[in-house]
Amino acid sequence: MNGATLMVVDDSQVFRSRIARLAGDARLGGVRVVAQAENGRVAVALARQHRPDLVTMDLTMPEMDGPACLEVLRTVLPGARILVVSALGDRATALRALSRGAHGFLLKPFSDEQMVESLQELMA
Repeated sequence: MNGATLMVVDDSQVFRSRIARLAGDARLGGVRVVAQAENGRVAVALARQHRPDLVTMDLTMPEMDGPACLEVLRTVLPGARILVVSALGDRATALRALSRGAHGFLLKPFSDEQMVESLQELMA
């Protein structure tokens, strides 16, 4: 998936910036960040506008949380691959996210290496 596009969804500017920076890692073959959203409502609007191939998504956000947003994005972006990135680390949360259409789950806090590897898996 060379030249893939990515939307980063997280209510933390720090995490959005970090994920966007890591998306530029040479091992990812030129992933381009096309949108960043601070909540699910903004994410849905940006998804319709930019049609990203990949999405990283936090679960705990204001206005529209990750689980609700995941369900909408599965309809809006049926071909997109979604990585849930969350501090909610219990197994049930991860399984619920995967059952709602996520393709992977990464626990916060994560290392740079873990994020790059998770994005590589998402693109495989």
